[in-house]
Amino acid sequence: MGFFDKIFGLDLEDVVQPNIPFGRYTDSYKSAAQYDAWDQSLEAFEKKRYLDSYRLFFQYLQDNYINNVRVEEADGQINFELLQGSKKITGYANKKVVRVAAKVVQADDLNIGFMRRLMEENYKMEYGRFALDKDQDIAIVFNTYVLDGSPYKLYYALKEVATKADKMDDLLIEEFDVLHHSDNSIVEQIEPSEKEIKYTFLRRNIEEVIQEIDGGSIKQEKYPGAIAYLLLNLAYKIDYLVIPEGYLMETLERIHRLYFSKDGKNNIQKNIVLYKEFKHLLTRPKEAYYKELYRVTKTFGITKPAAHDRVVSFIDGELHHMDWYWENGHETIAKAIPGYIVGYCLFQFAVPKPVRALFHLYYQVTEADYFRDLGFEYHFVEGQQPNKRVIRKAIRRIIENNKIQYPRFNPELGNLDYTSILGFAKSFLLMIRNSDLTK
Repeated sequence: MGFFDKIFGLDLEDVVQPNIPFGRYTDSYKSAAQYDAWDQSLEAFEKKRYLDSYRLFFQYLQDNYINNVRVEEADGQINFELLQGSKKITGYANKKVVRVAAKVVQADDLNIGFMRRLMEENYKMEYGRFALDKDQDIAIVFNTYVLDGSPYKLYYALKEVATKADKMDDLLIEEFDVLHHSDNSIVEQIEPSEKEIKYTFLRRNIEEVIQEIDGGSIKQEKYPGAIAYLLLNLAYKIDYLVIPEGYLMETLERIHRLYFSKDGKNNIQKNIVLYKEFKHLLTRPKEAYYKELYRVTKTFGITKPAAHDRVVSFIDGELHHMDWYWENGHETIAKAIPGYIVGYCLFQFAVPKPVRALFHLYYQVTEADYFRDLGFEYHFVEGQQPNKRVIRKAIRRIIENNKIQYPRFNPELGNLDYTSILGFAKSFLLMIRNSDLTK
């Protein structure tokens, strides 16, 4: 059983399912032992036992399901290596200093264009800085004296260095021809057949949304909110189900930022900008997308921890908007609204683990063809209707897998609507909304 099967608890049948991850990595689901290591790390630092503090700190970072942290000790020094996407973050800590470095790109020539870009990026960072290392590679580095290197500071500094290095390599290489990958040895390439399925999925979905906007019965000028639901649902769905890296990932994040930025533009103007972003994605060659589809190991997540009441509030604020569109025959838009809710929460937040599992199940029902193309055999949909027996079994397994941490989590299955995908989507989110996630 793969890592994501363990999280989602969806090993419903004696069938070997593909071990394909979905969604953004989060480091919020830590074990009790990891939290104990963090507390002990803080205590050791207070007592000026700095190396003991750092040993415990790296135990806190170690994900039990993936080999994301490696630590060795020699001659009174801790040498460490963290994995974050396509990047290795290496460093050491001794009794005096902590030093960290992450190679980003190789440069054929140090031209003024990208050097200026790196100077601008330096200004944005709080802990790290771009530098030229001894191998003439562009790297992000960070250092501190141990007296000032508390576990809190080290966590946020490592997170900044790691996430910035992982994000910037593909973006810089796409923008500047003189730059190349420094080291991609830790990237796990996926099968061409899987890349083709993911590419076909994202292109088809973009084309369908553009066609709906261009020729659908809902007009942009009169219902800008409906168009926004279509565009944002599309962005979040691609982000979760395809898990792109590089330029496509940055485009999806930019789409999110552009829509929610307070820049004085109205919803119609913002929709036009988002529409153009997706149109541009259709002009990119298939090969460019293939390069951005691979698997990686991560240490730090970028989603923010959120309690269940944040999810409840979001559902309450958005779900009722689907009713009018559904009642008036605009089913594509009606379906986009619960999809937007699920996608936004997964894009922005590290929601409680059972909620994340249920959100994943939502996609397995509403995007059943995509999962089937990838080789999954869960049969959550038969024909055009949700499969009641299999879905109920999946939910019960999620309940069972989370009963120790969430003993009151017992969603009401009797209110689920299996007559249509739309009916299921609305009733499913209401079931999540009414679930008790207190510990």
